[in-house]
Amino acid sequence: MKKLLVVAAIGLTSVTFGQQLPQYSQYNRNQFMVNPGAAGMYDFTDITIGGRYQWAGFSNAPMTAYAYGSTVLTRNKARYNPSLRTSNGPIIAPEVNTGKLKHALGGQFITDQYGAFRKISFAGTYAIHLPVTRKHNLSFGTKIGLSNSMFLQDRATVLTSMPGYTGPSINDSEYDAFIANQSSLNFLDIGAGFYFYSNDMYIGISADQLTRDMVKFGSGTVNFDPNMHFNFTAGYKIPLNDNLSLMPSALIKYMPRAPLTIEGAVQLEYNERFWLSTSYRHADAVVVGLGGVISNKFKFGYSFDMSLSKFNKYSFGGHELILGIMLGR
Repeated sequence: MKKLLVVAAIGLTSVTFGQQLPQYSQYNRNQFMVNPGAAGMYDFTDITIGGRYQWAGFSNAPMTAYAYGSTVLTRNKARYNPSLRTSNGPIIAPEVNTGKLKHALGGQFITDQYGAFRKISFAGTYAIHLPVTRKHNLSFGTKIGLSNSMFLQDRATVLTSMPGYTGPSINDSEYDAFIANQSSLNFLDIGAGFYFYSNDMYIGISADQLTRDMVKFGSGTVNFDPNMHFNFTAGYKIPLNDNLSLMPSALIKYMPRAPLTIEGAVQLEYNERFWLSTSYRHADAVVVGLGGVISNKFKFGYSFDMSLSKFNKYSFGGHELILGIMLGR
């Protein structure tokens, strides 16, 4: 082909060889984002709305917007006594409820754009939580949904149109035919996860895109090639004194034909309300974050990713901002 398509390397890489799912820096504050088994940890409707902008400074840099929500079907009525709801107690982070059988429903909506590609997905989740001890639960969750992947012609750059090119315009029938045949493809998206947790620790393992491209419909010749993704998470809270606690945690991600991604984090929480965190994503970035509980209904979080790769010379880092809504707490 005389006219070459330059679909930002980040887009091409993530479709073919790298992680195909969005990267989150604040997964530690909402495990449901990486494991469907974590839906329903809290005895209220927990909603997280967020946005992520990676590699600021690059044209067509990856951008992600998402919404996650979950609720339990049977609540502990003792926690919802009107006298408790109207009390003027301190504003603190919510505690998970363990020691009883729970059923939970959840949902997610994600739009992820990288280079000349866009992926929109939505899914519903069901999770069952089984009491192991009074303070520990084991849950299993599964999700089912659809994802739509599309090629964005207006975001593709061809060499003959790049700044500084002074040669003649070239008509390329192969490229034109390729563009004419692009539309979008839809894939069935099934995931599952196990999650063992208490108010002070968690261990989870989950998998996404289990059916790959077995069930798909739509048109187009771009090979999006969805692959299975596996996540392992773990964290443990260590009390330091009456006001401070420290939680080291880890996230390991694996996708066939891609390097193993390992991330370690440390989170410092003050007065069970405000938190600071730092994490290291191997060979990728150092992340710092902060957040807190604004009221009994709202919480927030912000994180900044500083790239450690060669792109650091050209990028201003990445930003992620979330707003949490707690209904019926």
